[in-house]
Amino acid sequence: MRAVVTGAAGFIGSHLCDRLLAEGHQVLGIDALTDTYDPGLKMRNVERLRLRPAFAFLGGDLLQLRLAPVLDGAEVVFHLAGQPGVRSSWGEEFATYVERNVLTTQRLLEAVHADPPRKLVYASSSSVYGQAQSYPTGESLRPLPMSPYGVTKLAGEQLCEVYRETFGVPTVALRLFTVYGPRQRPDMAFARLVRAALRGERFTVYGDGGQTRDFTFVSDVVEAMYGASRSSFTGVANVGGGSQVPLNHAIEVVQALAGPLEVERAGTAPGDVRDTAADITLSASAFGYAPRVDLRAGLSAMLDEARSRLAEEVRV
Repeated sequence: MRAVVTGAAGFIGSHLCDRLLAEGHQVLGIDALTDTYDPGLKMRNVERLRLRPAFAFLGGDLLQLRLAPVLDGAEVVFHLAGQPGVRSSWGEEFATYVERNVLTTQRLLEAVHADPPRKLVYASSSSVYGQAQSYPTGESLRPLPMSPYGVTKLAGEQLCEVYRETFGVPTVALRLFTVYGPRQRPDMAFARLVRAALRGERFTVYGDGGQTRDFTFVSDVVEAMYGASRSSFTGVANVGGGSQVPLNHAIEVVQALAGPLEVERAGTAPGDVRDTAADITLSASAFGYAPRVDLRAGLSAMLDEARSRLAEEVRV
């Protein structure tokens, strides 16, 4: 199979490329290497992937690249590129979110609709639900995003649905619930938590820590994407970790694995919802999704990877 992965240098994208290459597929990774966080971390992911002869990398913005030759012959397109983060999506930054989450998605769909691939998998977000009215939350619940970021991810979903219904593009939009694991974005809670634990730094919690999340390990997300790409399913489906866990419990797990750390409480940030929990019945029946990595094992893997990076920094 020839697969195209947008956002290939990022957290989830680099793990997805690893999985596709392990299965023997040819992978073209595309990434604009934006400065949302240190582009050097993204290039480190790219350099790892470039060691594999079946991987090719194209640096560039989806709004500027000539997409027809890039997508020619692609059997599956995984669209993970976008502008992440709830807290930074307010104010003037919203224009960037519209550009990178909405306009890029529309341009990609325009490029494939005349000769669509076997499947286009779009990485959506649980942020489309906002503060859900019921838990676990099913796909039939009306989305009510509470942040500009959530609005743009929902718009991307709806574009996929429009092109699916109008032109028959076989799209799958996966609503991902709080993905974590090695190589996670450095601004995300678990990356900051692991860094604080290993470096003896203070960890800042936004809110009282009683907020719950359906934490989903990155390898489970990758399996969901891979499974969805190979199935006949099209439409929208949740991908969650299978349990609703308070952030305070995650802090306790890290302390049990790495020792005590200082926790600082800050106010709740605009757009942060109190709780999330995914009903994964649809993804289980449609493409066999079943989360396999529990929170303790996932956080342990993050700590191991972070320790290795720290050891490398010391040697350098």
